[in-house]
Amino acid sequence: MKMKKLGLGFMIVVVFVFIAACGGNDSNDGNDGDTNENGSIDAVGDRTFQLLTENHDTERDTQVIRELFDEYREGQDAQLELEVSVLEQTEIIQRIQLLTSSNDLPELFKYESGVPLHDLIDQDYVQNVEEAFTNIGIYDQLNTGVVELLNRLSGDRGLYAIPVELNIEGFWFNQEIFDEHGLEIPATWDELMEISDVLLENGVQPFAVAGQERWPITRLINGYVIRTYGVDAMDRVANGELDITDDGFVEAAEVVQEMSDRGYFGQGVNTIDYDTASDIFLQGNAAMYYMGSWALGQFNNEDVNLIGTDNIGFFNIPLVEGGVGTLDEYSMNSGMTISIAKDKYDEQVADWLEYTFANFGDRALANHGMITGFNVEEMPADVEPLTQMVLEIIEEIEDGALWFEANMDTRTKDAAEQNAQLLINGDMSAQDYMEALQ
Repeated sequence: MKMKKLGLGFMIVVVFVFIAACGGNDSNDGNDGDTNENGSIDAVGDRTFQLLTENHDTERDTQVIRELFDEYREGQDAQLELEVSVLEQTEIIQRIQLLTSSNDLPELFKYESGVPLHDLIDQDYVQNVEEAFTNIGIYDQLNTGVVELLNRLSGDRGLYAIPVELNIEGFWFNQEIFDEHGLEIPATWDELMEISDVLLENGVQPFAVAGQERWPITRLINGYVIRTYGVDAMDRVANGELDITDDGFVEAAEVVQEMSDRGYFGQGVNTIDYDTASDIFLQGNAAMYYMGSWALGQFNNEDVNLIGTDNIGFFNIPLVEGGVGTLDEYSMNSGMTISIAKDKYDEQVADWLEYTFANFGDRALANHGMITGFNVEEMPADVEPLTQMVLEIIEEIEDGALWFEANMDTRTKDAAEQNAQLLINGDMSAQDYMEALQ
């Protein structure tokens, strides 16, 4: 499936996607309440809105929502508060399942926009975002490319996720290290292995990898897979056109296992968490770092980036010999999205969402350097060079691949990520790894 080009004018998506969700089957999807002189719905009554988010409340997208909420409530007669609850990403699905059983979903909650969201859609727990945003007049704020991506993730059920983020993924590299050792950007995976050997021979760790997080390992497997079968590889597995134990999938796992065996990932890779892996790269202790563009927040932070933004380059996933993938295709994702509880969606929520997401794209980019799934009306004059580079890449993307686990149910996703650690430790063969997912 071809993605529409994501134009720099300025339909951009960010590092984490949010969907406003409201539970219940008898909710008001429209705006039939009284409107004020600005044409928006009058909020009635004191209220505490709830947002359930992941990891920690310093996430940039959460900061944007907080900032806009503070502005929004200043113009309201009612006493309004925003209560933010924070969980580890791995705990969110279980918490949402518990809250649905008690019919107590928060107004907005972060969630995975793929298979886990399907059940909530089918059971009518979440609000259709296209309908809600159309009714309140802000649907045209959304980037058409990310809407297409999220519709794929919903199994064509419609749009039920708010994209506060769109990311490309690929290999970030230390230009100084490459220059010092006479290395060129690799066009093929074989060349990637060759330059990694050169780096090792010269005492340089080729890659920083957050093995403790597990998904950075499966991202590497996925990269090889999409260059072998094309960007729709995992879609074709989901609909039965490809078998995940086919030779190309097994070979992908074998190659990543070999990369670990050769020492490309350094020592104790499965004990390295996200922040540590980022520090290894940004302190100049590894030459390459496979990561999404959500990492721009750290790259652009002078306090943590000790190698400097001018010293960071980027290259797309290299080609695989005999594969059908091309270099104008990128692995993309919209991160954790925000959903709206359907039974909480009413005139007050609609009014709050209208103000928040009419302004989200501009505020996120201007204040936090975030590329989001919302149009930017006023491009800041001081966009960081790495952010500008990503915007330009997004503008030219012809097709986007989903990540490895995007179409997997929770049990299969857990197996893919947990067994990935066994794979790179040499405790599980590539064949057994793929058979476990079958």
